Amino acid sequence: MQDSTARAELTVVAGAPANGGSCVAHHEGRVVFVRYALPGERVRVRVTADRGSYWHAEVVEVIEPSADRIASLCPIAGVDGSGCCDLAFATPEAARAIKADVVANQLQRLGGHQWSGEAQPLSESPGTGWRTRVRLEVGDDGCPGFHRYHSDRLVTDLRCAQLPDGMLDGLDVPGWPPAAQLHVAVDDDGQRHVVRTQRERGRTTTTVVQGGYDGVQRVGARSWRVPVTSFWQAHRDAARVYSALVVDWAQPATGMTVWDLYGGAGVFAADVAVLDPPRAGAGREVIDLLAAASVPRVVHIGCEAASFARDIGLYRGHGYAVEKLSVFDAFPLTHHTECVALLSR
Repeated sequence: MQDSTARAELTVVAGAPANGGSCVAHHEGRVVFVRYALPGERVRVRVTADRGSYWHAEVVEVIEPSADRIASLCPIAGVDGSGCCDLAFATPEAARAIKADVVANQLQRLGGHQWSGEAQPLSESPGTGWRTRVRLEVGDDGCPGFHRYHSDRLVTDLRCAQLPDGMLDGLDVPGWPPAAQLHVAVDDDGQRHVVRTQRERGRTTTTVVQGGYDGVQRVGARSWRVPVTSFWQAHRDAARVYSALVVDWAQPATGMTVWDLYGGAGVFAADVAVLDPPRAGAGREVIDLLAAASVPRVVHIGCEAASFARDIGLYRGHGYAVEKLSVFDAFPLTHHTECVALLSR
């Protein structure tokens, strides 16, 4: 960041939403990515990073608010707060519209695919209290907290609106080992499990603080014992909704071979492949292999719009067509989405 622009303040009009939670504004010919603004708002912003051809900034005053702006649903998010709920100041309808716009833009620019639609809520429940798993970092003072946006600094107020009541009760006290991590999960039996991990002399030690090392998670008639430190869908309804959608789109039948490429792989030619890769996406190597294996139908799930769009473009380069595409508001109060596509050739 250059000294001449660091912490500089200016007034801009927020434009279209960009991938990552900002709106695009312009100032004297330069692009400014503004956090905590809504499209159409006139805002005073503080420059937080100078990248040469563009700046990053955050809102310090809303001069002309959007009709879609509300009082933040998260008491700890925002400028100088936690990086958790970066759309908590927008109505749920406006937040979902922003997410759909971002996905459509990424699909067109990076995937060469035209899409229009809505970001669907996973349930009819309010957009708060939906998270079932969270990780807290412990600071040098022995207090757990959430990271500020792109910072090592912690916010030790744990009242994030994503969390159900009572999930972190009793944990917001000093005395935890500095640099430890607290993994907290509320399972499908309603039981809370707290596990502490810490790096010591090159090794990671694990201590169960409350409950067990793993908890019960259910989808339909099946159940799993999932370690608290392992991945499970953060939204309480996500696994159920995605599983039903995958079955509906993949249409598995007796005698078919289905590959789950991120949960084990089959050894015979597949009729359907199901992918739910990490945020970076599946990438060229995986998609090239799928195409070479002549898999006729693919259900691809992605949790980052740009990576998802790039993967769609790679499929299209191999002759796959997008038959269906759904976008889910799987992370209410944030800019994040979950996208699911059915592709075939």
